[in-house]
Amino acid sequence: MLLSQAWEKYESDKRIEGFSPQTLKAYNLQSALLIRFFKDVQLETITTEQLKAYLAKSSERLKPASLAHRIRFMKSLFRWSHEEGHISKNPAVKIKEPKTGKRIPKFLTEMEIEHIREACCTPMEKALFEFMFSTGCRIGEIVSLDRGRINWSNRSAIIRGKGDKEREVYFNIRCEIWLKRYLVTALLLSLLLPRYFKYISSQSLFPLFSSLKKRTHLNRVISIKRIKY
Repeated sequence: MLLSQAWEKYESDKRIEGFSPQTLKAYNLQSALLIRFFKDVQLETITTEQLKAYLAKSSERLKPASLAHRIRFMKSLFRWSHEEGHISKNPAVKIKEPKTGKRIPKFLTEMEIEHIREACCTPMEKALFEFMFSTGCRIGEIVSLDRGRINWSNRSAIIRGKGDKEREVYFNIRCEIWLKRYLVTALLLSLLLPRYFKYISSQSLFPLFSSLKKRTHLNRVISIKRIKY
């Protein structure tokens, strides 16, 4: 079986298993890089030594965390290939991830929270910020939120997180106000400009929060995947 064929079958299986679109997208990139390095060879011909050579070359420009992500994909792909009987031996079984260490999360201060709150201009920005601040949800969890799973009576929502697990989160009154205003605005736009209106996605939110950081002139590096202080 060719490397490209193995990836196609692997992706189909993992999609059925419930892997998130974000994970599959990231793994798709890793598979393309793997094929670029090895060419589209027979999967059975790839050895442990060749995989180590690939990783050694990758380590010249990748940080340990990125290298670990690449190794996790490789181990998953070759483990699946071995379990499915496409290869007789798993060449990635003895490859270990680099030690990355635990980073202390950089939470926003109360002052920074207020600066970002003031920098939000549109109902969408304000609703997103208040929801993240109230619930501590990740961006990916917010964009997949179904409005039908919002309980306005007790200001709660059912969020689908990592591993397709659901949990209940709660938001405050300020969030409720802006969330309702945003939903009204979104509904009107979808009715008036159906060809141009698009619902938010993870890809559109990262530039938005980068813009917010610039507007507030925050001079330290903060990843706003989850807002806390």
